[in-house]
Amino acid sequence: MGPLPLLLNILWVLFGGLWMAIAWLFAGVLMVVTIIGIPWARAAFTIAGYAFLPFGRRAISRARYQGYDDLGTGPAGRLGNVIWLVLAGWWLALGHLGIAVIQAATIIGIPFAWAHLKLAGLALWPIGRVIVPINSPASYARR
Repeated sequence: MGPLPLLLNILWVLFGGLWMAIAWLFAGVLMVVTIIGIPWARAAFTIAGYAFLPFGRRAISRARYQGYDDLGTGPAGRLGNVIWLVLAGWWLALGHLGIAVIQAATIIGIPFAWAHLKLAGLALWPIGRVIVPINSPASYARR
C-alpha cells in the first residue's frame, strides 16, 4: 500500500469507516447464527475488511477475476444476492448512503463519500465479488 492510500485509510477509520466495518461484521455474525446464512456471512466478513480499509483495493466480479463462472457467479449467486438484498443488503447500503451524504457536504469528505457510495453498491449485490489490490490485473485466469 502506497503512502496516499495509507493516509486515506487512516482518515477513513477516524471519520466513519470503522462504524460501517462494524456493521458489516454484525451482519456477518447474524448470518452465522442462522447456520444457513454461513455463505452470506463469509461475504460479509470479507467486505467488512474492505469497508475497514477501502483505499488501494477494489471489488470486481469473481468470474472476471478467475476467468470462469462458479457457483457464486451464476444463477445460484444471483439468487443468493436477492436473498442478501432482502435480509441485510438494504440496511447496509442505507448506512453507507447516509454517511456518504454527510461526508459529501464537506469538500474534504468527498473522496470518503465516493468510497461509501461504492460500498453501498457492493452492499446490495456482494455475492460473486472479490476484493483485489487496485493495481492488480483484472484477471488471473488459469490457462
